[in-house]
Amino acid sequence: MAFESGGENGAAKERPGPAPGVQGRGLLRRAERASLATSLQRDGSGDPYASLVIVAVDQDASPLLLLSDLADHTANLKASPRAGLLIDGTAGHQDPLTGPRLSLQGSLGRVESAAALQRFQNRHPGAALYAGFGDFNLYRFTVDKAHLVAGFGAIHWIDAESLLYDCSAAEVLAAAESDIVAHMNEDHADALALIARHLLHQDDGGQGEDPWVMTGIDPEGFDLRGPGGLQRVDFAGHFTGPIADAQAARAALVALTQQARKLAEAGRSSPD
Repeated sequence: MAFESGGENGAAKERPGPAPGVQGRGLLRRAERASLATSLQRDGSGDPYASLVIVAVDQDASPLLLLSDLADHTANLKASPRAGLLIDGTAGHQDPLTGPRLSLQGSLGRVESAAALQRFQNRHPGAALYAGFGDFNLYRFTVDKAHLVAGFGAIHWIDAESLLYDCSAAEVLAAAESDIVAHMNEDHADALALIARHLLHQDDGGQGEDPWVMTGIDPEGFDLRGPGGLQRVDFAGHFTGPIADAQAARAALVALTQQARKLAEAGRSSPD
């Protein structure tokens, strides 16, 4: 629960934080890896089988996984597509049990989507080395429900409708995503660096470091990769958002760049 000043006698008053679905979606959009749970088929036992996977998300925040047919978890999924996915957002917490995590229940199925595959490879460029292999395929996780633990006492069950973003009004943005990403990386790398430094409090890195690049944009924000790893810019935190088309994306990116430039000229960064 957040607080703001202005209550009676100057006392702080509670300000409601994001809804559980929004919190859970935020974890999904920031995820780099996850624990995948499937039902073991190798010995016919059906025992729970957990494995480490790298993840990206689609426009609506549905998880995307690039899996090899040779892996045990893929063999398990061919027998039963039911699966669980644990997103761990506890990095940086001295006591991990005070940090947020999200457990998804649902199923995994193959998806043929060049746009989704590009989102995955932009987030994980190393995947380009094997994405074209015949035994690797892209899977989308279809969420049935999710269990969010946002900290001690902040525990919620969330349905798929509340967790995922309704992109029905943002199909134009999805179609323009690759062009927007390419344009920002090729023509406005300086703007991305300004945003990373002054809005996200990230260093530019030393000489020879890869620059900040945009990896994807969706109605709620965009993702960057650079010296500070993967970072997320939420429009809700810095702009009016959400957006639905390329024109709105341009307006948001211009506004964010202007904010970052003003902070740079003042020699400071945005408050946390």
